[in-house]
Formats: sequence, C-alpha cells, structure tokens
Amino acid sequence: MQTGWLWLSAFAAVAALAGGAQGQGLSREFYNATCPALQAVVRRGVARAVRREPRMGASILRLFFHDCFVNGCDASVLLDDVPGNFTGEKNAGPNANSLRGYEVIDAIKAQVEASCNATVSCADILALAARDAVNLLGGPSWTVPLGRRDTRNTSAGAANTNLPPPDAGLPTLLSMFRAKGLDARDLTALSGAHTVGRARCAVFRSHIYNDSAADTAFAAGLRASVCPAAGGDGNLAPLEPQAPDAFDNGYFRDLVARRVLLRSDQALYGAGNGTTDGLVRAYAANGTAFAADFAAAMVRLGGLAPASGSGGEVRLNCRRVN
Repeated sequence: MQTGWLWLSAFAAVAALAGGAQGQGLSREFYNATCPALQAVVRRGVARAVRREPRMGASILRLFFHDCFVNGCDASVLLDDVPGNFTGEKNAGPNANSLRGYEVIDAIKAQVEASCNATVSCADILALAARDAVNLLGGPSWTVPLGRRDTRNTSAGAANTNLPPPDAGLPTLLSMFRAKGLDARDLTALSGAHTVGRARCAVFRSHIYNDSAADTAFAAGLRASVCPAAGGDGNLAPLEPQAPDAFDNGYFRDLVARRVLLRSDQALYGAGNGTTDGLVRAYAANGTAFAADFAAAMVRLGGLAPASGSGGEVRLNCRRVN
C-alpha cells in the first residue's frame, strides 16, 4: 500500500492538534537545536526492525499504547523490575509474555545517545518509533510533539488497573477511555491499530467459543486450526487475517462481518451504540477517514499526562533509572 495519500489525509487534522499538545509542555521543535538528527535515527532503527520482522511494527505500536495508558507517556513500561524497589509494568498481567520490541527501543536509544548524549528521553523515542512503525506498515504519518521526560517509577498494579482487558464490553471501554480524556471516536480509531499484529489463543479463546457475536464459520475455523478448547494458549492468529502486516482499514470491515479475534474489538460494533457503530461503518468504507482520525487520536494519546519540564529525567538506559 502507498503511504502518500494517507499522510496527506491526516496532515491537516494533526497540525492543529499538535498545538494543543504543545500547551502541555511539548513542542514539535523540541530537539531541533540539541539533536537535529533524532527523527532520522529513530526511523532508520524502526525500518531495520520492520524489515527483519514486519510483525515488529505492531509490537512497537502496542508498546507505546501500553506505556501511555498507564500514568501517561513516560517510558514507565520500559523499566526492568528492581528487586526490593519496585515490580514494574513489564510483568503485569496485560504485558507479561506479551509485550515485545524492547530491544528495538534499546538499539535506537544507543544510536541516539551516540549522537546526542543525555538529551533525548526514552518516552520521546518510543513516541516517534510508534509513528514510524505505523507509517512503515502503510499507515499515516503525523507530527509528534516532543519534550517528554522519563519517569523514575513504574507499577505493575497501575498497568493491571488501567489497561483495557481483551474481554471488556463497550461501557467499560468507553469509561476507561473517558478517564484519560479520550472519547468514543478516539476509542474506535485507536482500536484500528488491531489491523496489524497477532493475538494469543489464550486471549481470544473465550470469544470464539462462547460469544454469539462472532461469525460462526470464522470461529469454527479458529477452533479447528489454532485455538483448541484446552492447550495451545500461546498459539498466534492474525488480528486482521487478510493482510496482518498492512496498516489499512481492513479491521473495520472485519468488525462489520463479525470476524475479529477479541471480544473487546467486536464490542465496538453491534452492541447498540450508534456512535461507535457509525464510526466503524464509516472507517470500513473510507480508509482516508480512518487514517486521519487515527493520526489525530495518536497525537492526543501521546499527550496523556507527559512528564515534561523539570519532572522526571532523561534516562541513559531505557531499562533503568539513572
């Protein structure tokens, strides 16, 4: 898929939103003088990882979401556990044996440190990497406001509490997003990230065995091929089977056809909510509209309670505090 039309469709909407994020201490020009090569370094690192394994693009995007949804975009998800000090987010229920891509961020951070020592936060690197991952898979690009700081703390409990579970119903999802200042449009657009990536059998078993909302033939095929009633918990299936590594609007067509893996995804369509139903139909019919709304929602997501200014620190190693 060509990326140009998607980028153009998203640009106008995102340009205005970036100004709002600047009001929270972030700026599009934050590193222009102190680390002018930053964005090129990050993109090269992400491109290298995606060429080696296309699935890694989805993994980096998910890493960013799981960071931002827990106490804001502060690179807390990147911290390793410190015995006697804290048990971090990496081994929380939604993340353990599931989140990946840490080594990609480590490699990019090392390259950035070689050019701009002690200057660029891990949180900003992750925000840029998520944008580039989407774009390299065929999705939109957007301007990423920068200037986040890295937190010195992390909490498994916060991850368990804040991250939406894969079996959540629509009222729960809307409530959790509203708590972050995000609305039904943000929820629906950001859920479109599931047009790329894979999920484990253990995560979607209940949906394909127990939910009448799942297409019968689709569920039967998964039960027979990849997700038995017992065992096989780690078996993977693509979230969007037609093109699992192409960032497009196929996920929304799958929603309308009731052919998605996660109960929390299907909750967006057919649950009686006119707003999300309408957005799903609109995005299924118009990939340009989805691209623009996704890019705008990513800017808002990236502005969640960022530690900026004098708060936090710029970690030299993303896995540990200085």
